[in-house]
Amino acid sequence: MRRWLVLGTMLAAIGAASAYGALAVLEAPGPLSQSTDIVVPRGGLETVAGALRGAGVIGSARAFRFFAFVTSWQGRLRAAELTFPARASLGQVLLVLRSGRPVQHKLTIPEGLTSAQISLIFARADGLDGEIDVPPEGSVRPETYLYERGASVRSVLQRARAAMTRNVEQAWSTRDADLGVHSPRELVILASLVEKETHLGVERGIVARVFYNRLAHGMRLQSDPTTVYGESGGAGVLPLGLSRAALERDTPYNTYVVTGLPAGPICNPGAASIDAAAHPSRTNALYFVADGSGGHLFADTLDEHLRNVRRYRALGR
Repeated sequence: MRRWLVLGTMLAAIGAASAYGALAVLEAPGPLSQSTDIVVPRGGLETVAGALRGAGVIGSARAFRFFAFVTSWQGRLRAAELTFPARASLGQVLLVLRSGRPVQHKLTIPEGLTSAQISLIFARADGLDGEIDVPPEGSVRPETYLYERGASVRSVLQRARAAMTRNVEQAWSTRDADLGVHSPRELVILASLVEKETHLGVERGIVARVFYNRLAHGMRLQSDPTTVYGESGGAGVLPLGLSRAALERDTPYNTYVVTGLPAGPICNPGAASIDAAAHPSRTNALYFVADGSGGHLFADTLDEHLRNVRRYRALGR
């Protein structure tokens, strides 16, 4: 209906015969061969028309300016990154400029990355402005975040950190009793160990309970990923793997030497690992070793664990 109101406006301005031709121009398919995202700049009609003409969205900057003017009562033209459909007519182009939703970009943070690794994702993200400081370890929630071109790194990172804060606060407030951790930070530390030790959902709660059981018995956690984190300076990977010397080195993150939790989180754990740390499975297991197929073998006693280790080594891993 609005389009016919526009025609009525033109009728009064240029006459019925000319209006019919004008409407044909307004509805004619445009030159854009395929749907395309275009950054529409700020500025007057000349600037916008020039950008659209240069991007191949419109064929005539003059016709665009005319129709934008006579339909100006419908609303302002937006400066944003917008999606224009293939063969968009001038009428469709103006509709997109006035009511189209800006293009949504995605930044995905996988579970288990260190903050240094997450910083690289932000630095490489398309359409984000600004520099990033490496956030505190364990403070960013792994998730997919949507943003518009021109959004600041700071604003998206703040959302990711706020999401982690909410996740941890909820887990802490509903945690099982007598877990052996004494603060939300310690819960995140333990969750980060769970995240790095297993990617299997069915194992997270068991791995968490193994660590709690070891803490309760005064045993060292002896978690390789903690030592890797310390030895790599927070990078989270060691190209040549762990050496015997590294496992014996007395550092705040070497849980083969340190009794209790490491000095801090060793990654940014996902919601499932945080939930496992807050609600671990019920088991008496004190040990686990890889089973050679992506999971782990759990044991209540050292003798049972040593048998599992021999079984793993027999696979030639």
